[in-house]
Amino acid sequence: MAENQSKAATRANSPAQAPVLRPGRAADPVPVPVAPGDQTPATVPANPAAESAPTGQAPETSSESEPSADRGESRDTDSGKPERVLAESRQRKLRLMLRQCDRVLLMDFDLLAMNGWPDNYTMAEARRSRDLWLFSALIAAAVFLSGLTGFVPAWIAGGGFGAFVIILLLGVPAVRRIYTTKPSYLDLIITRQRMLREARQHVAHLEGSDGLIWQCARMADFNPALKNTRFSHLLRLSESRSLSRQLTRREHVRLYLICLLEAEKAYSRVQKAFFEGNQEALDRGWEEVAAEPEPRT
Repeated sequence: MAENQSKAATRANSPAQAPVLRPGRAADPVPVPVAPGDQTPATVPANPAAESAPTGQAPETSSESEPSADRGESRDTDSGKPERVLAESRQRKLRLMLRQCDRVLLMDFDLLAMNGWPDNYTMAEARRSRDLWLFSALIAAAVFLSGLTGFVPAWIAGGGFGAFVIILLLGVPAVRRIYTTKPSYLDLIITRQRMLREARQHVAHLEGSDGLIWQCARMADFNPALKNTRFSHLLRLSESRSLSRQLTRREHVRLYLICLLEAEKAYSRVQKAFFEGNQEALDRGWEEVAAEPEPRT
C-alpha cells in the first residue's frame, strides 16, 4: 500500500505530458443540416487547385501547353530550314543550267544532219565521168595537132578539131543539163562546201561567244551519255571558243549533232526537275525558293 501511494505521488509530481496522436482512420464527417427549400446537391470542384487560385490567374495547364506548342513549332521550323536551304541551292543550280544551255533549243537538225550530202559513190561516178570527158578532149586535141604537123591527113585533123569543140561544149553546165540530169563532179564539190559552210555558221551561232556544249556537260547527272569520251575533244574546243573553225569534215559535224541531241535530252530532264521542285516549294510555302528566273537581257 505504501508502494502504491509512492507511485501515485510520483505521477502527481511529474509534469503533464502532451497528448500523442496515433495514426488511424479518418474522422467521420459532420452532417450539415440542409434547409427544406434547398434541394440542390453541392458540387465538388474537379480541380481544387484551379478553384483555389485567384480569379486573375489562368490555370497552370493552359500556360504549360502554350510553350510546348511553341517549342514544337520552332522545332519543325528548325528541321525544315536545312531542307529549304538545300532546295533553294538545287533550284538555283537548275536555273543556272537552264539559262546557260537554252540555246540547244535553237538547233536546226536538218542543217546539221546534212541529209543532202553527196555520198562517196556519187562522187566516184562523177569523177569517172569527168576523167572520161578530159581524156576524150585530149585525144581530139592530139588528133587536131597531129594534122597541123602533117602526120595525119587534113580531113582527120578537121574531124579531130570538130570533136574537140563538141566535147568542150558538153562540159559547159548549160549544155550539160540538156542531155543529163546527173550533177557534175564540180557541182558535187560545190554542194559539199556549201553545206559544210552553212553547218559551221550554224554551229558558230549556237556556240556564241561563251561556248555551249562544254556548259551543257554540267547536265551529265541527268544524261550520263554526255560523259562519253568521244565528246571530250569537242568539249575542249567549245571551251576554247574555236569549235566552229575546227569542223572541217562532215563526221565532225555529225558528232557535234549527236552531242547536241544528248544535251537536248538532258535539258528536258533538267527542265522537268526544275518545275517539279518549283511546285514542291510552292506546296510547302517557300516562295523565295519557287521564285521565277530573271529574264535574260
